Amino acid sequence: MSTPRSKALRLETLWNPPADGKEFSYVLRLKNLGAEPLSNFSLCVSGPGRVDPAGRVEGATVSQRLSNFTEFQPPANFVLGAGETWTISVYALSWPFRHWTDGATSGYVALADGSTIVLPIEPTRSSVSNAPLKRGAEIYPVPANAPVQVSIIPWPNRVAVASRRPLPAGFAPQAQSPEGEAAAKSFAALVDHLFAVEGIVRTEAEGAVRVGLKDAAAFGAEAYRLSFEDEAITIEASSRTGFLYGLVTLGQIWRGARLHPGVFQFPASGEIVDEPSMGWRGLHLDVARQFYGAAEVKKLLAVLAWNKLNRFHWHLSDDEAWRVEIDAYPALTEIGAWRGHGLAVPPLLGSSPARTGGYYTKSVIREIVALAKSFGIEIVPEIDMPGHCYAMQQAIPELRDPAEKGSYYSVQGFPDNCINPAREQTYHIVETILSELIELFPFKTIHLGADEVPLGAWSGSPEALARLRAIAGDEVADAHAKRLNVVTNTHGADDIHGSGAAILQAEFLERVQRFLASKGCVTGGWEEAAHGDVIDKSKSYLCSWRNVEVSAELAERGYQMVVCPGQVYYLDMALRTDWDEPGASWAGNSTAEKLYNFDPVGGWTASQKQQLLGIQACIWSEPMTDRAVFDRLVFPRLSALAETGWTNPSSKSWERFKALAGLMPLLYGLQES
Repeated sequence: MSTPRSKALRLETLWNPPADGKEFSYVLRLKNLGAEPLSNFSLCVSGPGRVDPAGRVEGATVSQRLSNFTEFQPPANFVLGAGETWTISVYALSWPFRHWTDGATSGYVALADGSTIVLPIEPTRSSVSNAPLKRGAEIYPVPANAPVQVSIIPWPNRVAVASRRPLPAGFAPQAQSPEGEAAAKSFAALVDHLFAVEGIVRTEAEGAVRVGLKDAAAFGAEAYRLSFEDEAITIEASSRTGFLYGLVTLGQIWRGARLHPGVFQFPASGEIVDEPSMGWRGLHLDVARQFYGAAEVKKLLAVLAWNKLNRFHWHLSDDEAWRVEIDAYPALTEIGAWRGHGLAVPPLLGSSPARTGGYYTKSVIREIVALAKSFGIEIVPEIDMPGHCYAMQQAIPELRDPAEKGSYYSVQGFPDNCINPAREQTYHIVETILSELIELFPFKTIHLGADEVPLGAWSGSPEALARLRAIAGDEVADAHAKRLNVVTNTHGADDIHGSGAAILQAEFLERVQRFLASKGCVTGGWEEAAHGDVIDKSKSYLCSWRNVEVSAELAERGYQMVVCPGQVYYLDMALRTDWDEPGASWAGNSTAEKLYNFDPVGGWTASQKQQLLGIQACIWSEPMTDRAVFDRLVFPRLSALAETGWTNPSSKSWERFKALAGLMPLLYGLQES
């Protein structure tokens, strides 16, 4: 609970990068601006940056630490007098800070009686940069002389339109079939989500022009032909999604001509013939680190449809939270969906001390799945396992060996966060959860994660070591037991391939994938799911996140691939190296231009390209407490990815894309000022 004293305290944080041979420091200053002294308290902060447990801290001691949550205790009998400042200097972090979002994004004081005081907190400043901190999407102004006369993203296969006609007031689609009727309804819902007051869809009584939706069996599932002739507008397609994409193209042309009539025209004649170059054009959203309500997810789906993206990879669980209702295990959401002071999962990544978080009920998920389907989008849910399961374990402790001792840490700083593959109860729980999940997601593609299992996972578990001894022999088991207390500090630093942890994970994945296949499901995994080559490649696919070389190597081994390299397609990566930019940098930095020009299959052989499903951008939400940061990191990079997945490489043009990008919708509508 907050107290009236909350306005009398302020927390300031400062990053001092290493310079002139001096080590870096992260300085936190708690200022008492009130008239009363403060005693018997601790300071709690969270943010992407993590205090290393072995690090040096001056002015305080660390009394509690979980990943990015840290509780600092002042010296014994310390009193923060009126007008005084308590300074804490941290000289060891999990990584040196690079951007203003790395520092604390929330802070509070915990009092001896159990109450809390929420602290006003400003973004972490750098001692070497006074630049204004960047928020909101970069502005891409429409030039007075655009290189094309119609505004369309992603650019179609063939655009052959001419002359100009007066801009219609709006459109009234007229269908000949149930598929066309469904597409017309979906398009109306889509523009209502994105441009409700613009009147793109209206009745003929309101001055709308008819748009004929004509069935044409020769077209592929996502293909369409849009024609303009003698005041008539016709869309030909063979499916609901094809008709929808034709309407989206028409809507984009209309918006460009309406908003910039001196630059773009509405055609009087000609045609646009179009279909995608890749079948999988996706976006991954992590809702565990930051929770996004149903309304936010629905609008994001509308944004995807406007970009003609057709896959939504929904990351529903991670160490920080569990986000999906499971009837058999209500504790998953009762415990795992919430963070707060004194709860099983403490405030993390900017969470407040109050109980915060949330989850998606089954009824809400069914609504979202139906909406996505109407927009031509299939949803792939992810339950990340066997690693990244800290929140899951807090809710279901049976997933751990009760005799497990010692501690290994994940790359994100969570101890013992892998569910135990040697326990029969683990498989009963997992299969029960997955059975309920399958009923919610009719696409029948379930992603199991399988990433970032630490090298020392289960090395202190007697059950796991006994199982490892049975399947791999005493030598391997004994070697793995010596992995106890291994700490993984950087993404991908420890390759577990061939280790005891990899052997145990492979057995787990093989069994769970076999279960999913028995239910008619395809199994997805991150690239680490290839350890041991045990999963059925005909009933699975991998998302490769390190680089295109790893993607190509896995394709060569026969895996179907979705390419999403972190250095380019991870949208939590900052646009540039500057401190004033938000985001992360562990995988690199990527501007919209770099992403647009990136070749996801560069260097691949023809046979490797046969294994390509498509591409996907990934939103990891650690730095996105501020929704203006979300818009800055995601847009227009999302549209740049969409054009890579849709447009033939020979037809791509950064200059054209740059001229049109400013017309694409944002999720929150926040642009830099």
